[in-house]
Amino acid sequence: MEQNKYEAARQRVDQWLKDGVLARDAEPAVFVSRQEFVLYGKRCVRTGFTVAMRLYDYAENVVFPHEGTYGAPKADRLNMLRAVQKDLESLMVIYSDPEKKTVVFIDEVAQSKPLIQVTDELQVKHTVWRFSDPEKISQLQTLLRSKTVVITDGHHRYESALAYRNEIRGKGGWTADSAFNFHMCYMVPIQEEGLTVLPTHRLLKECTLTTQTMRDFEKFFNISDIPPKVEALESFLSSHVNEHAFCIYAGAKAYGLTLKHDKSVYDFVAAHVSKETKVFDVVILRDIVFKQILKTGALNLDENILYARWTKEAVDKVNVGEASIAFLVNPISAQTVAEIAQQHELLPEKSTDFYPKMVSGLLMMDISATEKL
Repeated sequence: MEQNKYEAARQRVDQWLKDGVLARDAEPAVFVSRQEFVLYGKRCVRTGFTVAMRLYDYAENVVFPHEGTYGAPKADRLNMLRAVQKDLESLMVIYSDPEKKTVVFIDEVAQSKPLIQVTDELQVKHTVWRFSDPEKISQLQTLLRSKTVVITDGHHRYESALAYRNEIRGKGGWTADSAFNFHMCYMVPIQEEGLTVLPTHRLLKECTLTTQTMRDFEKFFNISDIPPKVEALESFLSSHVNEHAFCIYAGAKAYGLTLKHDKSVYDFVAAHVSKETKVFDVVILRDIVFKQILKTGALNLDENILYARWTKEAVDKVNVGEASIAFLVNPISAQTVAEIAQQHELLPEKSTDFYPKMVSGLLMMDISATEKL
């Protein structure tokens, strides 16, 4: 096992550059990136730009987060930036383009021969086009200049990049076009038809459904017995969108829950949830179900809570004993994420899953202290 993963990463990237595995572009370029995938039997296509996006402090109201971050992951990513001085992975952000001007721009570039085509382990096909025409790049900059963006993937990377930027600035000798003032970023318009958000289901490791627990649930939710099958769980959720609906899977038993439309229930919810985004399912699940009904206390990843993207994955983890109970939720729309973020509100961690993730390593960006854009 590598003793220092940061130094090992630096040496590996340097060797790849030396051996020609990685090649540095001779001129500035922008990349159109497309992902093609099948979801629930339907073919989906998501396309956007990969660019160098200037870093802004959140207080500047240009870049908005939609969820909180943790210290340990940020420290890890900051150490990697210090060692490698490269962006190894892009952020992903969304922006509004109601007139679809950038969508037309994307489609024009995608008519040319692609630079990269690769299929990942999830059978997602990734295609990348490169364009370096200064006039076209200038046109794109003009289209994007007034946009605000919302981070959808890479909050820890973004905040680590801000910390790295501030460190290097503190040494002096920098200019506005110094590369460390930017981060490699995949930008997708909210209006893109293939922009997909999946739910992130919650699994508790040590939790038992007792008779009293179910009575407590009945104070807030209408409860239906449903077959403990993947299809039944997904059917219940899809038929109760926008109803504050959840499913509970506990192995031999499964239940469908919808929040009661009682004033007393809504008053209790208003009084006991965090003031941010209190009407969202994941907030009700965290602040009412976990804190008030189950009294779980603090939940730490891998210690007492797990997350799952797919219903079957959540069910399987309960069935093999990795967790004792699964709470399944509906996804939040990309438009809703953008709206709440720009109101300076944060969702609980792991509230969204913008699918699919970008493949690491197709593109990298040099952010060393002397690099200029």
